[in-house]
Amino acid sequence: MYFASNIKLMRKRKKRSQEDVAVNLGIKRSSLSGYENGSTEPNFDTLLKMSGYFNVTLDKLLKTDLNSLSELQLSEIERGYDIDIQGNKMRVLATTIGEDNEENIEVVPIKAKAGYTAGYADPDFIRVLSTFRMPFLDRNKKYRTFQISGDSMPPVPHGSWVTGEFLQNWNFIKSGYPYIVLTKDDGVVFKVVYNKLAERKALQLCSTNPLYEPYEVPISEVLEVWKFVNFISSELPEPNLSKDDIASTVMSLQREVTDLKSRIPS
Repeated sequence: MYFASNIKLMRKRKKRSQEDVAVNLGIKRSSLSGYENGSTEPNFDTLLKMSGYFNVTLDKLLKTDLNSLSELQLSEIERGYDIDIQGNKMRVLATTIGEDNEENIEVVPIKAKAGYTAGYADPDFIRVLSTFRMPFLDRNKKYRTFQISGDSMPPVPHGSWVTGEFLQNWNFIKSGYPYIVLTKDDGVVFKVVYNKLAERKALQLCSTNPLYEPYEVPISEVLEVWKFVNFISSELPEPNLSKDDIASTVMSLQREVTDLKSRIPS
């Protein structure tokens, strides 16, 4: 275990005092000092906070001697290039279980979305969310439902409840498909995603509403990805007209315009 020497190294590379880091992590300076000299060990919640603060995966923070890495390797880690895209290095998902020992589907309403960004990995936060079940979904997969806001993803209207399947390996993201993505800056967003991991270590997020411009999110900013499964809404989406329907509508409008012209005195 290289945890003690690793956090000391990363703190010094950030040019932060023990007091600065302790305040940012919400712990005592004496506790951090104990972690750095190896006399005490942090709890799991503090480990997660340190992993996020230093931008290093838990696996590397605990098992890799960062002091043995080159300056280039350390710089890449600090720039977020050490992201665990495959989900092999302890991607933690807080969840809840029903009395029948089956996984619940937790519900994240609009008013809880801001808190979810900070509490997505906190069992205490997840535990207070409402839950329900969809009996037709695969019991061997993990699902969560998010209430979306805005008009960027028609035909899914504002206020709809969108259910997603937890995606452990981000390499499996299929370009052109809808996903729920949790990011550090924007929180929960529902978008059509294009996989740019190989080219730019990023995801391109697009709306189905052409008024919204596509944008890219560095993979280092991504916290969770959920593959779209279904949505529930109290509003009926606008029907999509077929080509024949559109042609018929256009012809009808043309006849009406012609009729109006014939009634206007020349």
